[in-house]
Amino acid sequence: MLPWQTITGWMMVGITLGRAQLASGQELTPRAYVIAPTGFNAIDAGYAHLEGGLQFDGAVPITGAQASSSVIALGYYHSFSLLGRTANVAVGAPYGFGDFEGTVTGVPKSAHRTGFLDSFYRLSVNLIGGPAMEPREFARWRQDVLLGVSLKIVAPTGQYDPTLLVNWGSNRWAFKPEIGYSQRFGRWVVDAYGAVWFFTRNNEYFSQNTYFPGTRWQSESPVTAFEGHVSYDAGRRLWISLDANYWSGGEVTVNGAPNTASYQRSSRVGVTASVPVTAHQSIKVSYSDGAYISLTWQYAWLGTAIAH
Repeated sequence: MLPWQTITGWMMVGITLGRAQLASGQELTPRAYVIAPTGFNAIDAGYAHLEGGLQFDGAVPITGAQASSSVIALGYYHSFSLLGRTANVAVGAPYGFGDFEGTVTGVPKSAHRTGFLDSFYRLSVNLIGGPAMEPREFARWRQDVLLGVSLKIVAPTGQYDPTLLVNWGSNRWAFKPEIGYSQRFGRWVVDAYGAVWFFTRNNEYFSQNTYFPGTRWQSESPVTAFEGHVSYDAGRRLWISLDANYWSGGEVTVNGAPNTASYQRSSRVGVTASVPVTAHQSIKVSYSDGAYISLTWQYAWLGTAIAH
């Protein structure tokens, strides 16, 4: 994704809900299109950590970049009926803190940043295999093939200072339409998604400072993302998943000058486990590529009031 100001691409994985996750092009979200009964609600609190080197391929004048960053996030999920089909909305608000260091135009630099990341909003609708069902009907239903679509919007609500390279916010909008497939084979669930990220322009990119006294703009070409998961139900509400994805695109242009070295082709592999704690609570743990780990607590209930 983008350079330092979009560390969000690596870190925004706090919201899980088992069905919707906060992330960017590199996200790994098993069971994102598995449906829930109407009136199902969930709130969660997540923590994610990333540590290691960052490669920018000339997108910004930084070399030898290292980061130790963490994000905490709060989210809410709600399932409802839309034209007789199962639908859901999810929203999330993350907050980050971390230390960054690297060489900027030949000069060693370091920075500590805290602040809100960009918030996200997601609407998902089932098209095949998932009619809207009340809890009693849903209890008798058994999943076969599910096909759904979703739209995720990331709003520029995060901390952003145009004079700095290191920001938690991206100062632009992002839109991700996606189609998702899920099928159950006994205790096994197979998921596959395809999506494209579209980005608006950042009209104040690393500007009005000693390096660039004027105002500069930055744009990014669309990023195509594919994602796959194979998960196994080890018990009631206890499951584990093997996750993988691939993404390409995201060439960066600054003031009309494209940087072909910033074009990405990459992938991630990881594992996710969801463990029930009580009738309403669960813990989800994700780990990938030897440098990223996240932990999310979730509380779920049916109806308009939180169960006790």
